[in-house]
Amino acid sequence: MEIFLASLPIILLIALMGVFKMSGDKSSVITLGVTIVLALTAFHLSGTDTFNSFLYGAIKAISPILIIIWMAIYSYNVLVLTKKMEILKQQFASISTDKSIQVLLITWGFGGLLEAMAGFGTAVAIPAAILIGLGFKPGFSALVSLIANSVATAFGAVGTPVIVLAQETGLSVHELSSTIVLQQSVLMFLIPFILVFLSDPHLKSLPKNLLLSVAVGSVSFLAQYLAACYLGAETPAILGSLASILVIILLAKVFRKHTQEKETITPIKYTTGQIFQAWIVYILILGLVIITSPLFPAIRNTLDGLLISPIQISILGVPKLYPIHWLTHTGLLLFIGAFAGGFIQGASVGALLQELWKTLVQLKKTIITVICLVSLSTIMDTAGMINILAVALATATGALYPLFAPAIGALGTFLTGSDTSANILFGKLQAQVAANIGVDPTWLSASNTVGATGGKIISPQSIAIATSASGHEGQEGNILKSSLPYAIGYVIIAGVLVYFFS
Repeated sequence: MEIFLASLPIILLIALMGVFKMSGDKSSVITLGVTIVLALTAFHLSGTDTFNSFLYGAIKAISPILIIIWMAIYSYNVLVLTKKMEILKQQFASISTDKSIQVLLITWGFGGLLEAMAGFGTAVAIPAAILIGLGFKPGFSALVSLIANSVATAFGAVGTPVIVLAQETGLSVHELSSTIVLQQSVLMFLIPFILVFLSDPHLKSLPKNLLLSVAVGSVSFLAQYLAACYLGAETPAILGSLASILVIILLAKVFRKHTQEKETITPIKYTTGQIFQAWIVYILILGLVIITSPLFPAIRNTLDGLLISPIQISILGVPKLYPIHWLTHTGLLLFIGAFAGGFIQGASVGALLQELWKTLVQLKKTIITVICLVSLSTIMDTAGMINILAVALATATGALYPLFAPAIGALGTFLTGSDTSANILFGKLQAQVAANIGVDPTWLSASNTVGATGGKIISPQSIAIATSASGHEGQEGNILKSSLPYAIGYVIIAGVLVYFFS
């Protein structure tokens, strides 16, 4: 009964969104209410701790998640406002008119780079919006952006999930990093293939799609593995994404020559200055993110100490400090890049501020959804519900546990929307179970992150971001239903690999 009650919020959320097709904001409000009642009654959490857990979750939802979503979509809206999105569309079309190449470049390549640099929804929101700008259907754009935002999540936001996992378990960052890449190796080939197949499922395109998948998967694996072994957790996703972008562009040129008579590319009619100006928003964003990242510790540490909002909330008698470092806040960096870039592109300050407000109004349902989801996961964690589910799965599977270890990581990301949070929740548990069943703790701890990347595909928070970026608010259930098979397949493949090589 305790296990059933602990799993009830998850069952209810999936049922409301997936079966009854209720909108994300309504589903999350109802599920939050049920979670609060369960925490107070079945799990005997005090009213004060329940309220403080909700408050703590709401703060985490607002910063950084909602601020980043707001600014990521704002950056796209600025490009639409200044009409520079038309030039970017021309740029992507000039590389190739092949839909599979465009989708792979924007979601796996550019999206992977955004995830590697910033994380927290940017890699779903921005690619989905760009794809729609290129003429792809909103539902499709949301789906492929969610699927692509999987593998890179392991090392997203400059390696934060792996660094946190190493801190939680006391294991080597380098060993965890290289192990994670090995466990994701097959998925680095499969996910690109799924993306190109969904974009162009015709049988005659199969050889081209296979070549794209093998080439992109190979350079992604090689770049990530070498970076993981020799550089640590900060750079695998960055270098892997950059290598992928170069290979995709190179193959696009090869295919274009091969199909020159069949494929017509509209010639570029813009000067170098116009192209640079069109890209200035994303150039500024990536530049700011890189400069303030852990790759430059002196700059980051200096900025971290200048403007801080220290928030402290007591939960279960333990004070929880949640400092917000504004000068390195990804949301602020996105705003600066978008605002400054929009100004350079010719928009007035008044128009840019007006667009900022319009974007916030556009996200009103997403704000409700994300606050409720992060808060209910925080309440579940405080009440011990998440730990009950993880321990139950570990106990029930016994010697087969490695097969199900990635599922625990996926559960963590499904509930929290964050690979980092999943590692905080279950990293120690994975290492402890590994010691009990005689498996290498590094291997099982790494599987938590790998499973978490699969859970990211169907995280309600990620789905809320995707629907917001694609203008599909209220269709969260349909997006969940369409992405669920890919997430399940992802976690099963990860489980099989972890089990047979453990």
